[in-house]
Amino acid sequence: MGGPGSGYAELRVGNQDRERVVEHVQAAYAEGRLDKVEFDDRLERAMTARVHGDLMPIMNELYGTQPVRPVFQPVTPQAAYGHRGHLGRRGGDTGAERLGAAAAHMLPLAGLPILGPLVLMLTAGKTSPYIRAHAVEALNFQLTLIAATIVLAITVVGVVLTPLLWIGGVVLSVIGGVAAMGDGDFRYPLTLRLVK
Repeated sequence: MGGPGSGYAELRVGNQDRERVVEHVQAAYAEGRLDKVEFDDRLERAMTARVHGDLMPIMNELYGTQPVRPVFQPVTPQAAYGHRGHLGRRGGDTGAERLGAAAAHMLPLAGLPILGPLVLMLTAGKTSPYIRAHAVEALNFQLTLIAATIVLAITVVGVVLTPLLWIGGVVLSVIGGVAAMGDGDFRYPLTLRLVK
């Protein structure tokens, strides 16, 4: 009998499976755990993976191998290669994680549009992928919002649009905070994702 996940190793992967692993590779590169050559190698292997057995070694290289599971415990494809899904969709394990993720969206409303999500990403985001995913999303939205405000400020139309833009930003931040508290994923529309 094979090891844990051996039954899944030959199952075909979809684009979503590849993207999940790519996000983990990008996070490891952003944290400095991979150099550029290692990053490029793992990225190429993840994007060309055909079966779960192609993705498992990448996750094992990032996080190490998982201990052997009991025979009767079901093993999902995600558990087989050491992760539980999309960073934003994996959910907060604790109320503290959900609260931290919600704070990343809500701190801009308290006057910390860039500093709030950035601090959460660099602190709590190191131990919680859920908080990091929400903090990165909030940070990218705030950077996009500020850039749009600067660009619009030099136009006549911008005088009218800028207040509407910021009202929309407040509404979207509240929606993001509620989604994070509800253990869900949230993506801001029309956002430049400069920070990975």
